[in-house]
Amino acid sequence: MMTREELQQVREDARRQIEAYDCRILVCSGTGCIATGSTKIYEEFLELVKNTPGIVLDFAPHDEDGEHVGVKKTGCQGFCELGPLVRIQRGDEVIQYVKVQPEDCREIFEETVVRGEIVDHLLYTKKDVHYKHPEDIPFMAKQTRIVLENCGRVDAESLDEYIASGGFEALNKAMFEMSRDEVIDEVDRSGLRGRGGGGFPCGRKWKQVARQKETVRYVVCNGDEGDPGAFMDGSVMEGDPFKLIEGMMIAAYAVKAADGYIYVRAEYPMSVARLRHAIAQLEERGLLGDNILGTDFSFRLHINRGAGAFVCGEGSALTASIEGKRGMPRVKPPRTVEKGLWEKPTVLNNVETYANVPKIILQGADWYRTIGTEGSPGTKTFSLTGAIENTGLIEVPMGSTLREIIFDIGGGLKNGAQFKAVQIGGPSGGCLTEKHLDEPLDFDSVKKFDAIVGSGGMVVMDTNTCMVEVARFFMSFTQRESCGKCVPCREGTKRMLEILERIVAGEGRMEDLDQLEELATMIRSMALCGLGKSAPLPVLSTLKTFREEYEEHIRDHKCRAKVCQAMRRFIINPDYCKGCGKCAKNCPVGAITGVRKECYHIDPNLCIKCSACKDNCAFDAVYVEM
Repeated sequence: MMTREELQQVREDARRQIEAYDCRILVCSGTGCIATGSTKIYEEFLELVKNTPGIVLDFAPHDEDGEHVGVKKTGCQGFCELGPLVRIQRGDEVIQYVKVQPEDCREIFEETVVRGEIVDHLLYTKKDVHYKHPEDIPFMAKQTRIVLENCGRVDAESLDEYIASGGFEALNKAMFEMSRDEVIDEVDRSGLRGRGGGGFPCGRKWKQVARQKETVRYVVCNGDEGDPGAFMDGSVMEGDPFKLIEGMMIAAYAVKAADGYIYVRAEYPMSVARLRHAIAQLEERGLLGDNILGTDFSFRLHINRGAGAFVCGEGSALTASIEGKRGMPRVKPPRTVEKGLWEKPTVLNNVETYANVPKIILQGADWYRTIGTEGSPGTKTFSLTGAIENTGLIEVPMGSTLREIIFDIGGGLKNGAQFKAVQIGGPSGGCLTEKHLDEPLDFDSVKKFDAIVGSGGMVVMDTNTCMVEVARFFMSFTQRESCGKCVPCREGTKRMLEILERIVAGEGRMEDLDQLEELATMIRSMALCGLGKSAPLPVLSTLKTFREEYEEHIRDHKCRAKVCQAMRRFIINPDYCKGCGKCAKNCPVGAITGVRKECYHIDPNLCIKCSACKDNCAFDAVYVEM
């Protein structure tokens, strides 16, 4: 068991240890960078440090002569577009290298680690400007990091480094300087709203649990991040698992819960591994378990892996899954705060929500409310993806505009393409367009545009995107992921998908548009859970804003973005055709006929639009007409 005094001693010792480094090599070990080879880079730096005379690796005794160099695995450094990412830290100065390859490690080591020189060609460069420090890069400079504060700065697997960075100071303050009611009141006054998409006031939820007569209570974390293109919660669990756990411990202390559960989607093995490692360290040091910091507060934490069902992101389905039942929503009331896990009062928040709590307790509700908007204080993490220059993980104040996010942080669209729309809120969200670029992004503002902030997925689209196909894609996802319990969602989304598939196949009817709106209205008003109610939003928002594209698909059999395969026509240009017959030989359905050395022809009634003719033509005689 670690006492309060021992925690302070650990903090002081860990800070001295970090300050004793002459240099630290921080290798991004988020899932994105690992996928592009950062593990090999980490191993290469380890070998270089171990085998260089006069250089002492971080785990060697610090009274050993030589320059002490640490090689650390950090969480996601954010700039995913330019990974693998490596930072070199000397004192307070940090150098950011991008697109690092294993063969670059020796140059970085010899030039920057040993000599203190900069390797210019590995710096982020824009318009002939080299950016040395991460905070100078426009992508990073425009952000406000609270939840992601430690990601990229500390060893994601080290409890000592988390404690040295201020970790568990908030828990210490909550337990020894505040009553349980004061902790809840501070969170409530901060205005922190659930970052999982619903935006329900966090403090109000904690109050509702705390006042229940039932004394057995639970704290549950929703880490079942299932939106396509979203990776915010996963990055926090990978990059700063201790902050999430500290937030859950503060919640457990406030509502007198003895057990907590983190529900992580099965597709996040790295998150599961780092959470388990973090929990094991905390239990070994006595910061989890019985009599935490020498008090009567005891708390145990468990990890449950989801089975990959999108519906398990819904609260009641998630708790049912933890209990070993099929993950399906139930009728409410009673709500989770009254009868949640095992029908006991349960605090259920998502990863990002809990990760905000330590800073709120440490710096106070008044400080937190200086960030963001009146109705949505604080920051929001987003995964920025799609047709944009700088994809990655960002954190900005609530109320930031799309223009600031897409053009200032994201660097604009790739290849100077024209902006068309952004899908926000995932498959349960909607599309915002150019006229919305200067609207503030917060929980309340986007609702009037048939969109939601959601968990933070943001997919940027250019003019090469077909909005009807976007609606079909998201409807296909939600229909496939429907648990099937309620008829409006199970059957309504199926009918909507059938209509959308008919439209993109060039077989739509004008009355289909009215039927889509009618079905969408029915599902929104009658579906059992929040996921079902929001499932039609991508269709409603695209219908409202891009109705002419739907009409073109139906009336003119035309897809202006040239995406919908059924509306493509393959034509042979007689000016380029040499009559070689190669296209006919490669056509799998015999749709191409002709005489050698004369122009061949494609029968549109037989053509299956497989593109084999175009791919095999050596003279570029085959072109596509929409």
